[in-house]
Amino acid sequence: MPDDAADHAVDPLAGAELTYLLGMAFQVLHTEFVDRVAAAGGGEVRPVHAMIFQVLRQGGATSTERAARLGITKQATGQILDQLEARGYVVRSAHPEGGRRRLVELTDAALAYLDLAGGVLHELERQVAADLGVRELDGVRADLARIVRHFAGAEIPPLRPLW
Repeated sequence: MPDDAADHAVDPLAGAELTYLLGMAFQVLHTEFVDRVAAAGGGEVRPVHAMIFQVLRQGGATSTERAARLGITKQATGQILDQLEARGYVVRSAHPEGGRRRLVELTDAALAYLDLAGGVLHELERQVAADLGVRELDGVRADLARIVRHFAGAEIPPLRPLW
């Protein structure tokens, strides 16, 4: 039996396509993240909500800018903001520059969630680094960044909330 056939018999991931491995790696890390956040008390926040928190944390953004950063429509962004406002994670107020624009800000509850989620993410990274080694993890990160830039160019695309 050739060596590569033996490798595939032992490890079914050895010959898997790159997109499958990337998707599976994201899926298992994401599932672990969601489970740990839920166990720590942050389970009512969905991943798309957390993505909006990140956009809002980066500073004020118009509805058009928020939608573009998330890669979804303004209407979808507005519906999600309605949900978050009802749950006490964002507040909307008149924009200081006037007009129809609305200022959307994170509440203390949203900031507490971001702190919790950030701690979980950092712990997951520490565990991966302990398993792979810091240098290897840095290499994986650099390789993934090169793949993104190869296909997306200089402008980093939004990570669309598909889940």
